[in-house]
Amino acid sequence: MTNIKFHSNDGGRANAGYKGDAGDCVTRAVAIATGLPYTEVYEALAEGTANQRASSRTSKRPRSARNGINTKRKWFKDYMISLGFEWVPTMTIGSGCQVHLREAELPSRGRLVLNLSRHAAAYIDGVLHDTHDCSREGTRCVYGYWKESK
Repeated sequence: MTNIKFHSNDGGRANAGYKGDAGDCVTRAVAIATGLPYTEVYEALAEGTANQRASSRTSKRPRSARNGINTKRKWFKDYMISLGFEWVPTMTIGSGCQVHLREAELPSRGRLVLNLSRHAAAYIDGVLHDTHDCSREGTRCVYGYWKESK
């Protein structure tokens, strides 16, 4: 397996004054892919999380984007669409992994927010942007991605 091009990027988290570790990969990925300030994305996602209604699988959550975002919720999908992104599924139920985090299997141009197993990362013009190389040497499955619309 060949390693993917990687650029270490926290999406502006440190510059915004946030410290320590957090489960904010969705916030970072969206900030990186859109070019929006980390704080602006964090506030929007925290608001969405606080306002999402509880379901049989998820309880009501505090106003925070620090401990993960449920990217399957309608409010998150609406937010990404409002930013000019469209969803591209790469896996269906029972299909197995079709697309891996490899250059040859992802678009070489464009700005993407990748939906991975328990993680999200930005992918811009063939380069993975994250705080660490999360590709697992090209074996990590991409469940789908948000692609910047034209």
